[in-house]
Amino acid sequence: MEDLGDITRLSKHVVRVLGQNPGKFTLQGTNTYIIGTQNPYILIDTGEGLPEYTPVLSKALTTLSAPTIPYLPDVSDIIISHWHFDHVGGIPSVLALLKELWERRNSGTPYVPPRLHKYPIGDALKGEHNSHYFKLPKLIEELSKELYTATPNGDAFHDLQEGQLFKEPSGAALLHVLHTPGHTVDSICLHVPQDRALYTADTSEQDAAFWGPGATTPSDSGFDTRQDIDLEYVTLYPAHGAVVANGRETISTYIKHRLEREDQILGVLNSSIPAELLENGVQAGHWTTWNIVRVIYKAYPENLWIPAARGIDLHLTKLEGEGFVKRVGGEATETEWKLLVSPPSTPNL
Repeated sequence: MEDLGDITRLSKHVVRVLGQNPGKFTLQGTNTYIIGTQNPYILIDTGEGLPEYTPVLSKALTTLSAPTIPYLPDVSDIIISHWHFDHVGGIPSVLALLKELWERRNSGTPYVPPRLHKYPIGDALKGEHNSHYFKLPKLIEELSKELYTATPNGDAFHDLQEGQLFKEPSGAALLHVLHTPGHTVDSICLHVPQDRALYTADTSEQDAAFWGPGATTPSDSGFDTRQDIDLEYVTLYPAHGAVVANGRETISTYIKHRLEREDQILGVLNSSIPAELLENGVQAGHWTTWNIVRVIYKAYPENLWIPAARGIDLHLTKLEGEGFVKRVGGEATETEWKLLVSPPSTPNL
């Protein structure tokens, strides 16, 4: 395995480039990936746009992923795993870099900019993308159209589709798109068949170092809704954290933990409000997202409750779609929930 510090060749087909944005929730930073054995490559995600990332990506594209065919672009396609800013914020600077690398190598020759790809969100869907955190539309609106290849109708993003294949120039399958909503409505994973690997983005966040051994992350895994997660893979390439060698076992563990958390939520809704919560002004019979968090995560530090609330809300939204619970009022963490059907396995807490 070739390792240049922030740039690592993981396989013949995959080079990882760190996004230079380390933090409590991003671990060593957002992993971006260069996919392919020759240019033009596919780039997965763009980091959050910090100026420190651009020279690292430039180094990757002139060393481990240097072009073997000078008259072709470095990157033909950029796949965005989901809308969160630490994955999309670097789009402008990355597009500018790719044009600069081309002109440096082929001055005066017409440039074919890369296509941008993302799974469509859909106007009717509810979610965080409707909040002020959703900065992607403004970011795209401000892009120069000469930096990307638009769709035939002029849209910046080419819509990804479930099961879509990206191929190498030889025709060999390179990436297989899987829609795995949960972390966000547009989250995807990418099967890398030649590596027997799965790029998981944030769908299965590898942050056990933060949450502790055996703990689940507060974000929904998205895997428990899929019926075809029996693809031939043994390795996980996450968007945050190290490569996971025992991929199938890790996915199974996440699914088990998600289902256990679901049972906990239903158990809470099937119980009475604890006296200590009532003493703090909580109304009897009003199970809000936040009150559910206060019960399930009472042994955890309170600074973890806010991110945990998002995961609980995702579970409740899933259970609502399955007919087990119903929203009866409130908004955000104060959304009130009512249990409609109690599955046989749900305990009364």
